[in-house]
Amino acid sequence: MTSHLKISDLDPARAIADETVPAGEPWMKLLRRGEVMRIEDLEGNQAVDTLFFAAGDPEEHYSLTRTIQAQGALYLGVGTRLMSNAGRPLLTLVADTCGRHDTLGGACSCESNTVRYALEKRPMHACRENYMAAVMGEGPLRLTKRDIPSNINFFMNVPVTPEGGLTFADGISAPGKYVELRAEMDVVVLISNCPQLNNPCNGWNPTPVRCLVWGAH
Repeated sequence: MTSHLKISDLDPARAIADETVPAGEPWMKLLRRGEVMRIEDLEGNQAVDTLFFAAGDPEEHYSLTRTIQAQGALYLGVGTRLMSNAGRPLLTLVADTCGRHDTLGGACSCESNTVRYALEKRPMHACRENYMAAVMGEGPLRLTKRDIPSNINFFMNVPVTPEGGLTFADGISAPGKYVELRAEMDVVVLISNCPQLNNPCNGWNPTPVRCLVWGAH
């Protein structure tokens, strides 16, 4: 079962990693089994498009459908296990002070910006391009565009209509809200700190986020 909110007892001063991800930029990190990662929304309503891959085999990755099936709910909550496409738990959501994280909206791309908004939006920077920039540079993943699966949008508010449609609504996060996840195996975290300027999910103002990691205990 999942619940909505839970405050963490972890001390940021004891974190083994503490990094700020600038607005609109990618970030990648290897998490060892048992380590806990916090994503903190520093200024409020910033969408954080996030993917997880098994460190030993990047063909095993976060699965939208497996995760929804496992918990019987569309939105993530404390206690949710993020499942892989192989049916194994990658991480568990262990603390959350926001209470709403989208699993369906996907990552923005130049193509989706064109379809959703206008032809002239195609050149705008997007999360899919962030992902590719990260996995083609230095780091623990070497992937192609075909290898990028559906992602989680932490702090993003995408209500589902009674007809089954998606609506991009104002965010419900606020400065200092966070989510924490415990790695259940060695995983690679890949983040695009969303640069989207065309919908209200981040108030049309992309902002930095903070990523902290604590050692296994």
